[in-house]
Amino acid sequence: MNEDLTLPLLIIVRGLTARARTRASDSSGDRGVSTLEMVIITLGLIAVATLLVTAITLAVTRRTDQIK
Repeated sequence: MNEDLTLPLLIIVRGLTARARTRASDSSGDRGVSTLEMVIITLGLIAVATLLVTAITLAVTRRTDQIK
């Protein structure tokens, strides 16, 4: 089940970093990301981490139930 989440996680992280780089190199003089963008990115990463922890917890629980 962990392998199912790896590819979407990588796609999301690469997309967010590419967006941040694009914003940073904007010719309008605005360097970096705004506070709102940083909050949205942080909340997205927290959501992905929560899903990952849930998936790992479920996998471990299933495995320990099989062993018992």
